[in-house]
Amino acid sequence: MPYIVAVDIGGTFTDLAACDLETGQLRLAKCPTTYGDFGKGIFECFAKADIAPRDTELVKHGTTLVINALLQRSGARTALLTTRGFRDVLEIGRGNRTQPFDLRFRRDPPLITRDLRLELDERIGPDGQVRKPLDDGELDAVADRLKAAGIEALAISFINAYANPAHEQRTAKRLAELLPGVYISTASELSREWFEFERTATVAANAFVGPQTSSYVRKFEGDLRSGGFEGSLLLMGSHGGVMAASRAEHEPIALVESGPVGGSIGAAAYAQPLGFANLIAFDMGGTTAKCALIENGQYAVESTYYVGGFLRGFPIRGNVIDIVEVGAGGGSIAAVDSQRRMNVGPRSAGSTPGPVCYGKGGVEPTVTDANLVLGRLNAEQFLGGEMRLDEAGARRAIADRLAVPLGLSGSDSETRAAQGVVTIANLTMTEAIKQISIARGLDPRDFALFCYGGGGPLHAAELARELSIPHVVVPPEPGNFSALGMLLANARLDTVRTLLADLDTGSLASLSTMFAEVERTSRDALLHEFGIGAVGFERRVEMRYKGQKHSLRIALPEALEPLVLRAQFDTAYQHRYGHSRPGAAVEIVGVLSTASLDIRRPKLSDLAIARGKSGKSGPAGTRQVYFLETGGYLETAIHVRAHLPVGFSSHGPAVIEEYGSTTLVGPRDTFSIGSLGEIHIDCSK
Repeated sequence: MPYIVAVDIGGTFTDLAACDLETGQLRLAKCPTTYGDFGKGIFECFAKADIAPRDTELVKHGTTLVINALLQRSGARTALLTTRGFRDVLEIGRGNRTQPFDLRFRRDPPLITRDLRLELDERIGPDGQVRKPLDDGELDAVADRLKAAGIEALAISFINAYANPAHEQRTAKRLAELLPGVYISTASELSREWFEFERTATVAANAFVGPQTSSYVRKFEGDLRSGGFEGSLLLMGSHGGVMAASRAEHEPIALVESGPVGGSIGAAAYAQPLGFANLIAFDMGGTTAKCALIENGQYAVESTYYVGGFLRGFPIRGNVIDIVEVGAGGGSIAAVDSQRRMNVGPRSAGSTPGPVCYGKGGVEPTVTDANLVLGRLNAEQFLGGEMRLDEAGARRAIADRLAVPLGLSGSDSETRAAQGVVTIANLTMTEAIKQISIARGLDPRDFALFCYGGGGPLHAAELARELSIPHVVVPPEPGNFSALGMLLANARLDTVRTLLADLDTGSLASLSTMFAEVERTSRDALLHEFGIGAVGFERRVEMRYKGQKHSLRIALPEALEPLVLRAQFDTAYQHRYGHSRPGAAVEIVGVLSTASLDIRRPKLSDLAIARGKSGKSGPAGTRQVYFLETGGYLETAIHVRAHLPVGFSSHGPAVIEEYGSTTLVGPRDTFSIGSLGEIHIDCSK
């Protein structure tokens, strides 16, 4: 049976989802993430799912390897080669201060130190014409300096190379001959836009993570081949599509948010069949919680991503699904500081040692420990019974490290401390949802909350009630949902070009010519990497009011006329900023072409394991669960999700247990099972 397999490496667990497209059979596995050798955890998942690599025709892989290397500054020793006079672009950045009233504010330092930033006497103008040619003798001298510095990677970013990449390409070719074994990346390979700081920061980051990522991809693919795998290895891109392993080796920065995007893809796929135009996709894993908007069945894609956050981090220019992430997951550590204040996250226990209740040597209490003490988790049925939780250990840790330092006493001190942990974590996650919705001018009450991840369904109803969101949806297999979403991903290639022109009939002709050229190149690249298939395109144009710095991307209308495009831009501007300027001049800044190629994918109906076959649709038992809204423990019905048939409905309080996740239904809530096996929770009362 040939399987399509998706693997998602998270901070705490590695998830696998496999589907046989002929029979629709679905297999899932979850194993602790194995730091130091991520592949080990993946192959443990293969073994647990009883699937051999030789039985697999396609592997889709999402990984946090790139973002972890950037955040931890654990990449290669990297040098930057740039045009004379632009050595310090990485350090100067943009002139704005993101925290203007903080006199001690400092940005994160650049990835490449000044002693490893070298210059060349070359120059290309913004029109693409050579102003000062390259000197081969100077290239040879630079190669000697780089060799003496012992660099492992080299980033090349010349001014105006977006208009003509010839000098970058020639330099890369020559230095590849002179510096064998050094990973070389050029800015024009990654971005053909005019933003010199963003282009340079992007290529610096790409080179910084390149040796580690390419080595990992080659090793993992080699291990798959050793197991008899004869199919294709695809990497999950941050833009919501998959890419060939060969492209990922050359453009690893495209994997910067490779892990979380699978859930957004899955949420968008479910939106239309479930009848929801707008969803907030919310993923709570072991280390972080993440959320993204799904509007009209589409996830938003941003053109700039900030590593380390907008306030202090550096930009990556490239399409990334718009995701807000906070350090609040099941493994987030709760601690009391010197002023007797309790904090939760962003530090995480990870998979090693993990929460105290895992029994692997952890001593600091976490959100998972708090949920166990409050009765929300079943110590005997965690991960379907594969892992037994140590409730006594969790209670001791919460008592010793939280309740006592906080001055809590009495028989309910552990419960009060545990509820405090959950409350603080919920507030942190609520702020993330506000940031993705209210901060963008949207009302979360107009959305349904689509929750997944190991912890998402456990906190979903409380988050929804806090934000007055009336409806919660928990998809099938939420604990493995990011991997399931990857199964639905198509191949995708985004191409952006700078085009500066006033909006008129002549500029639209240039627009059409540029799109035709870009799409021809994109089609050839996708067909070369993936073989035969139908390639589709989406066209967007980047526009702004004349004199502005920032721009908006607008879907290109079928009737390509200046007045039609202008009206569409004014409408989008009004929606985003609450006002527009219909009489002001408008200019085109650039074009974006998204090429996609259909690859074999399962149907949504295949992603739900058969339910209700046992005929036992009633509760499997009851358990005492603590609810803050009632201020005490309530006798709570415990349901096994696999036993609940489509159409089943009931009321809270209730706990619904399954492999990889647990859903909590509040005392005032009602729930039902939808046609695709999803859980609907009504939180409006």
